[in-house]
Amino acid sequence: MKLLSAGASPFARKVRVLLHESGRADAVEVVDVVTGPLQTDPQVAAANPVGKIPALIRDDGPAIYDSRVICRYLDDRLDTGLYPAARLWEILTLEATADAIMDAAILIVYEHRIRPLEKVFEPWEEAQFAKVERCVRAANESWMSHLNGPLDMGHIAMACALGYLDLRHPGCNWREGNGALDDWYAAFSERDSMRATVPA
Repeated sequence: MKLLSAGASPFARKVRVLLHESGRADAVEVVDVVTGPLQTDPQVAAANPVGKIPALIRDDGPAIYDSRVICRYLDDRLDTGLYPAARLWEILTLEATADAIMDAAILIVYEHRIRPLEKVFEPWEEAQFAKVERCVRAANESWMSHLNGPLDMGHIAMACALGYLDLRHPGCNWREGNGALDDWYAAFSERDSMRATVPA
């Protein structure tokens, strides 16, 4: 199998962290691509008609895409146990919350990377940051008992989301008022899987 990925993508990082946590990182070849919303890499377009990464090219079926789909597939195939049935709905909700942070953070990046400076729409950018702030606050106020429990995909997704905020939006200061989440992330970032997938 091949994973179409990019070093800075938090969505691709989710998959790569899962692979490291499974002890089966060698089960998938990671192929780094350069792609974006205005110029899609041909490999990515062929694997995912939406033109987004990550996409997983399989040997025994069509490519699959969207990080949540890929993570569920690999969890099943590699028997990682990161979506245990007893906590499934909580895990999926926390993963969706983390993915929302990633989505909003990436849209802010694109707003500045793609639009001419005079066309950057600040109220829209502020609305994306507000989504980030609400999601981070929700994690700090409502999800710490889960995050302090046994490892699952919700942990991985949230850690990748927070790592992306540090990478692309260090000035957003998500830690302010979210001390419990900050402490959790500091410890989780020391895991071998997180160290092995730090964006280059």
